[in-house]
Amino acid sequence: MPPDKDSTGAVTRRSFMTRACHAALAAAAARAILPVFENRAFAQTSPTLPAQNPAEASQCDLAVMKAGDPAAACRSAVEALGGMKRFVKKGDVVVVKPNIGWDAPPEFAANTNPLVVRELVSLAFAAGAAKVKVFDHTCNNPRSSYVHSGIEPAAAEAGATVIHFEESRCRKLTVPNGQFIKEWPVFIDAVENDCLINVPVAKVHGLCRVSLGMKNLMGVIGGNRGQWHKNINQALAEFLGALKPRLTIIDAFRLLAANGPTGGSVEHVRTPQICIASTDIVAADSRAAALFGFKPEDLGFVVKAASMDYGQMDTSKLRTTTNL
Repeated sequence: MPPDKDSTGAVTRRSFMTRACHAALAAAAARAILPVFENRAFAQTSPTLPAQNPAEASQCDLAVMKAGDPAAACRSAVEALGGMKRFVKKGDVVVVKPNIGWDAPPEFAANTNPLVVRELVSLAFAAGAAKVKVFDHTCNNPRSSYVHSGIEPAAAEAGATVIHFEESRCRKLTVPNGQFIKEWPVFIDAVENDCLINVPVAKVHGLCRVSLGMKNLMGVIGGNRGQWHKNINQALAEFLGALKPRLTIIDAFRLLAANGPTGGSVEHVRTPQICIASTDIVAADSRAAALFGFKPEDLGFVVKAASMDYGQMDTSKLRTTTNL
């Protein structure tokens, strides 16, 4: 009688469990042999699962997509997550929050690419949004920043309502678990909506090394923003307890590699032609760190946010879709 069968010829429980274990190990090994990022900037790789159908793609946590124009890169990233209808329902009020901080043209990469903003507005309306608002709390003059960045005309062309930040329209939000910031005034339009889409440009920053998704949320706050600079990493992390976007898309079609956050020369700009999208703002920032040669643990705000369980900094644990 074979050792893996009993006197009746049936497979023993021990043999069955052994075979099942071997099969599971083989399946895990097969899944591990998947394409990974070939781009050297993305040294921290993770298994990539191609989208096969909308139901499967909707379970994707992180998308890193490249295309020859900004709108296509953005659209591919959203589609890889399951499409805009995963985030926007019929009748929703949507906020698209780009970086419009600086009075600079798109080629300087100081602000979010206007074509990315226009694409997101169009996708939101196509998904059924009743209204899409676009705004930022600028550092330079708001009127000239909105126009010279190209964002105001691009967003308006797609049907968005472009509004300006007003301190009088802020209300204080409690910051759960806040130690450095316990409450803070926030622009009411960033709070009263059905879907907040955060769309920063990727760029270096003298204070926190890089400006990505979490840093871009400073554009929804009022009050003395300079106070945050005293402990920027802690402030950015804690604020996620009060306000987290439903979707973060990091515009790295062009990125500002030096002289951030203001830029001022095309010599400081690189063109990876990439958009990174995630439902997890910490994961999005963690993946984007590699664009600048950093690891997630090199960014204090990422480490602190992950330690507070506001997101995942180890992107190898996430389902990732890419076309790189």
